[in-house]
Amino acid sequence: MKRLLTLAFAASMAFATASVATAEPLKIGMAPEPYPPFEWKEADGTWKGFEIDFGKALCAKMGEECVIVEIAWDGIIPALQAKKIDMILNSMTITEERQKIIDFSVPYYSTGASFIGPKGTTLEPTAESLQGKVIGVQAATTHAAYVEEKFKDVAEIRTYPTQDEANADLIAGRLDTVVADKVALDEFLKSADASGLAMLADVPAEDGGDKHVGIAIRKEDAALKAKVDAAITEIVKSGEYDQLAKPYFNFDIYGLPRQ
Repeated sequence: MKRLLTLAFAASMAFATASVATAEPLKIGMAPEPYPPFEWKEADGTWKGFEIDFGKALCAKMGEECVIVEIAWDGIIPALQAKKIDMILNSMTITEERQKIIDFSVPYYSTGASFIGPKGTTLEPTAESLQGKVIGVQAATTHAAYVEEKFKDVAEIRTYPTQDEANADLIAGRLDTVVADKVALDEFLKSADASGLAMLADVPAEDGGDKHVGIAIRKEDAALKAKVDAAITEIVKSGEYDQLAKPYFNFDIYGLPRQ
């Protein structure tokens, strides 16, 4: 059984799902691997990061108690569909393919994607530049879909259960480049282990490099989606969002016009 980890949210937070009118806490699905600055766990098991702080604010705005349920990334959408969790707040990009089977809230941040690799490497996001290269990417992500579509005929693509594993193979020299979320990669490049690596190129906007991230919710939970949308909108409008983001980003991670 997955271990439930209380988010230590303030006061009474009732975030009832549309389908079940009970006092049970709202279960938020989150992959256990670290994904700084969005989420990670301290040595004592305490969750930290922007999405943790944002989740606390969201549940407080809704007046709901919330808990995190750890789910491996490649099984997190099936867990939502099976009602093991009530929503996914875990840097999930909104895509047409995912919207065929689940719903999303209004976006709560925007992001780009980039290639990283050894310092001094010249790389362009083209088939010619990546001919014969070995590309690492986390499985079941929009980045994996991108590299499979664009480079499967010219490069070797290796997929990994977690981003950390892809990054480790890049450090070890087993990969030529890794593609992932630019913000997360920027955080990784600050680490001592990544001292020999650098940003090499951005994924072009026309290839899906610019993405919006939302909270995933079951399609039948329309009432829950409406509550989540309203809470996100209020957090952004009130200025609370910018205060939550300030410790983690030196740019506008929201990336959308303020209403």
